[in-house]
Amino acid sequence: MSKLLFTSESVTCGHPDKVCDQVADKILDELLAQDSQSRVACEVTCAENQMHIFGEVTTEAEVNYRAVARQVIEEIGYTQPGRGFDAATCGISVDLHCQSPDIARGISRGRDAERMDAGAGDQGMMFGYACNQTDSLMPLPIELAHELAKRLESVRRTGELPFLLPDGKTQVTVEYDGNRPVRIASVLVSAQHQENVSIEAVRSEVRRHVMEAILPPDMLDENTQFFVNPTGRFVYGGPAADSGLTGRKLMVDTYGGYARHGGGAFSGKDATKVDRSGAYMARYIAKNIVAQELADQCEVQLSYAIGLAEPLSVRIETFGTERVDREILSRAIINSVDMRPAAIIQCFGLTRPIFSNVSCYGHFGSNACLMPWEKTDLQIKL
Repeated sequence: MSKLLFTSESVTCGHPDKVCDQVADKILDELLAQDSQSRVACEVTCAENQMHIFGEVTTEAEVNYRAVARQVIEEIGYTQPGRGFDAATCGISVDLHCQSPDIARGISRGRDAERMDAGAGDQGMMFGYACNQTDSLMPLPIELAHELAKRLESVRRTGELPFLLPDGKTQVTVEYDGNRPVRIASVLVSAQHQENVSIEAVRSEVRRHVMEAILPPDMLDENTQFFVNPTGRFVYGGPAADSGLTGRKLMVDTYGGYARHGGGAFSGKDATKVDRSGAYMARYIAKNIVAQELADQCEVQLSYAIGLAEPLSVRIETFGTERVDREILSRAIINSVDMRPAAIIQCFGLTRPIFSNVSCYGHFGSNACLMPWEKTDLQIKL
C-alpha cells in the first residue's frame, strides 16, 4: 500500500466562526429549556464590535437574546475593552421571526411526542462516519487537532500560559500506510497572544505545554515538523480581525474532511432539521457497525424530503472492510433503526438543552463521548 498524508484542522472557542456557533447553540438551549417544542433556525454573524442574531424562531419561551450572547462572549474570554470585541460593549442586533408556515405545516404533526409521522424540516443528505483508527472510532487527524485546540484553550484559562488570548487554530498531518496511521508528519498551532510577549517565547511555550502534552510520542519522529505561529505575531485576532458566521466550520464539526459531508450545518438548529438529527443518526449507525467489528470503517448516507418522515435513501459504505455481506448489513440496519426524524429525536432525547456541549471541538468522537448518538448500544439484527 502507498503512503499518503492526510490533514485536519480544529479551532478554539475564540475563533470568530465558533463564537457564532456557540451563541446560536446557547440560544437554542435556552429556548428548549423553557419550551422543548421550540422550532429554531438561528444564525449569528460577528465582526469588529458587533454581532447580528437572525433567523426563524417559533416558541413559547421568553429569552433575552442579547443577554445570552453577552454571556457566551464573556465566558469565551472577550472581556478586555479596546481590543475590538468585548462582551460589555459590542453592539448586538436581533432580527428573529417566526418559522415559515409552509415549513411548519410539514412538521407540525410531530408536536405530539407519541406520534412518529412528523415530516423532515428540510430536504438534504447527511453523512456519518466511523473507523477503528482511535478509541473514539474517529479519524486520527481530527481527534488530535481537537485535542490540541482544547489544550490551547485550557492553558489559557488556567493561567499556565497567561499571555494567550482566545483565538487559535490547530492542524495535524498524519502519514498513512494504506488505511493505517503510522506517524505524525507535521503539527501546526496558531495562538493569539498578548503584545508584550516575544514570538520566541510563544513558540517554545506552546510547543512544550500544548504540543508535547498532547501528541503521542510513538507517532513522532525526527522528521516530524512543528510550527507555532509561522507568520510570527498574532496579536490582533477574534471577531475584531476576521468576521464570523455560524456553520462555517463544517469539517471541524464533523470528521476533519476524512469523510464526505452533506453540506448542512448544525449549530442553532433544533432537531426537526435533519441537517442535525440525520447527521447524528448517521454517525450512530456507522459507529455501531465499527464498534461491533462488522467493518473497520463505515460511512452512512441518509437523505430526506421536506414534509416526509421516512428517509428517501439509506446507503451503507464499508470500503471493502466489511465482515458481513454489505447487502445483508444494509437490510439489517434498515430493519433495526427507525430513521424518521421524530423517532431520532425521541431516541436521542433531542428536545433537551444539550447542544451547547458540542458547539466547539467536534460533534462526534471523544469531545462528544457523553452524547446519546455516541453510544454503542444499537442492536443490529443480522
